[in-house]
Amino acid sequence: MKSVLLLAWRYVAFNRLKTAILVACVSITLFLPLSVSLLIERYNRDLRARAQATPLVVGARGNRFDLALKTLYFRQGRLDPVPAGEVARIRKTSLAGAIPIHARFTAGGFPVIGTSLEYFDFRGLRVREGRLPGMLGETVVGSSVARELGLAPGTAVLSDQQSLYNIARTGPLKMHVVGVLARSGSPDDSAVFVDVRTAWIIEGLGHGHMDLVESSDPRYILKQTDRNVAATAALGEYTEVTPENVATFHFHGDMREFPLTSVIVLPKDTKSATLLKARYNASRTCQMLKPLEVVEELMGIVFKVKRFFDANFAVIALSTALFLVLIVLLSLRIRRNERATMHKLGASRLIVFYLQASELLIVLLMSLALTAALCAALLLLAPGILRIM
Repeated sequence: MKSVLLLAWRYVAFNRLKTAILVACVSITLFLPLSVSLLIERYNRDLRARAQATPLVVGARGNRFDLALKTLYFRQGRLDPVPAGEVARIRKTSLAGAIPIHARFTAGGFPVIGTSLEYFDFRGLRVREGRLPGMLGETVVGSSVARELGLAPGTAVLSDQQSLYNIARTGPLKMHVVGVLARSGSPDDSAVFVDVRTAWIIEGLGHGHMDLVESSDPRYILKQTDRNVAATAALGEYTEVTPENVATFHFHGDMREFPLTSVIVLPKDTKSATLLKARYNASRTCQMLKPLEVVEELMGIVFKVKRFFDANFAVIALSTALFLVLIVLLSLRIRRNERATMHKLGASRLIVFYLQASELLIVLLMSLALTAALCAALLLLAPGILRIM
């Protein structure tokens, strides 16, 4: 039997192009349905885990899927804002805690999340370097952000400009990095966290004043006389909060009406959650949802679509199987003289059958090995792929 396997291997190795085409066809046919199943299963598991850890979410009435995914995964896209006063309103009920989420801007392409210090305890996030923000304009970044942008405590990052043509809009905010979070394997690794008031400064709802008359900083003063001060272009390039000017920063308007993306609600018990949901069900402007229910509904739609793809993959598998049968039949006809020679050398019909079956088996084993390698690579790359998705 060893000699049969050796002859089969020699034949497969000699016909490299034919073998490569067969292995590629079988591997792709196997890998496509497996890759879709693996990604959907991983996506479902990650979504459910993060949703299950987030009891309730309050936001403006509208698309429930957008609200849940924006709160859980900081997805790009605009939602109608919910007033910041909802945080105090929830806390005053004594039924639950509340964590504000402001996710309307980006820095270096990563979402800027305005929140409170309770968020880090809620998500179990630890600081790997430095500390958590303690002043306006300070930020702590996720591990992926620090790696991609080369950030560390003591560096700074600018918020992304929202409009290049709106001259009335404030410039980017220069945020000082005071900490880097330890890797958590969650969307928090790819976020820039600031105090919610810092996020409002980016939005232009708060600002500070610089005393140019008393300043002698050459970065900002172009020309100064007793009656006039000429500022450089650097004055309008970006806003920066420093220990020297932090006291000048203030907000105009009622801060209870300032916008938030959503509010994470942490009820004390099931009864408290039921009472809160009943109150918000009667609201015309706000809604309260359970992220796990939204995610399960979303994944139900995904699995329905997956059934269509499974049927499509079954047709592809059938066509590939028929293709292999055709290849085998053509190979048997082409190798008729080869079989006749083997019979003359004393090989029985059974040995010839074993030889050709071994060739096909080697091709299938190579295809399985390649498929397994591709699936392993996919599992390693899955977190990055899911973030892109």
